[in-house]
Amino acid sequence: MWIKFPLTDKRLGTNQVWDMYSDNPNGPNPYNFTYSSDQCGNYNAEGVCYNREHSMPKSWFNDVAPLYTDLFHLYPTDGYTNGKRGNFSFGEVGSVSWTSDNGSKLGTCNYPGFTSPRSNPQVFEPIDEYKGDFARSYFYMLTRYRFQAFISNDSGINNDMVVGNGGTNVAQFTPWAESMLTEWAANDPVSQKEIDRNNAVYQIQGNRNPYIDYEEYAAMVFGPLAGVNNYESLLSKVWYSDDKLNITSTTEKTKTITIYNMLGKQISSEVIAGVNATININLPQGIYLANLNGSKSNTVKFVVNQ
Repeated sequence: MWIKFPLTDKRLGTNQVWDMYSDNPNGPNPYNFTYSSDQCGNYNAEGVCYNREHSMPKSWFNDVAPLYTDLFHLYPTDGYTNGKRGNFSFGEVGSVSWTSDNGSKLGTCNYPGFTSPRSNPQVFEPIDEYKGDFARSYFYMLTRYRFQAFISNDSGINNDMVVGNGGTNVAQFTPWAESMLTEWAANDPVSQKEIDRNNAVYQIQGNRNPYIDYEEYAAMVFGPLAGVNNYESLLSKVWYSDDKLNITSTTEKTKTITIYNMLGKQISSEVIAGVNATININLPQGIYLANLNGSKSNTVKFVVNQ
């Protein structure tokens, strides 16, 4: 895998490592690594050398192949930061115990709904610029390795995100982790870096990460709107034309209609009354979901193609 990273994670026009644990998107990097010459080795601080990070820790799946060598979750990162992260879950940090030079953090988790069977659990939070990258790596892993067993009940494993026994209980995210990752993916859309990396990995492995090719899949497969197609219990018709959303329902009662894009992000929420209603709203081209009164069974897809 070491010889593949210059093909997947190299800064354009250089021989430098693109390290998401040290990169500073808003200014000079605290340090840079050159491929081959700066590969770890020993280290006792940041900026000494780079090594290989299993963004989904290998101890979670007992080091088995092909997960162990799947490039879609392997990244070159600063050795010291990688060591600090260890096999802790990703999360959003409240009380910080350590911060890297680029602002990645280790500490206790304050994401709503977080639970752990371990006492004093810690999580690792990458910077906002790369949260979507890691989220889409995780979506890929749970899609491709749905029938893989994951270790989550061992005190030394620190896996609070993924459960599944490899049999009847297929791999799935814990509720708080699924919610957080879908938020990360929505807030950090697919970048050119990810597109280029997806293409490079395809040349090596012969497969792709569909959540990079079609980022709307994240909300379709994971998150609160997963699996929604066209349910028409109260909503019978929704269509968009001339900057207006037209709604036909089966009830005269006052109701709330909420519009989501396919990343699961709320676009609008309006109170309407009557069987027929119109909302003035300007929407870019795309696929959207109209939801009535917060019920998943009252959701309809509509397309904006103008």
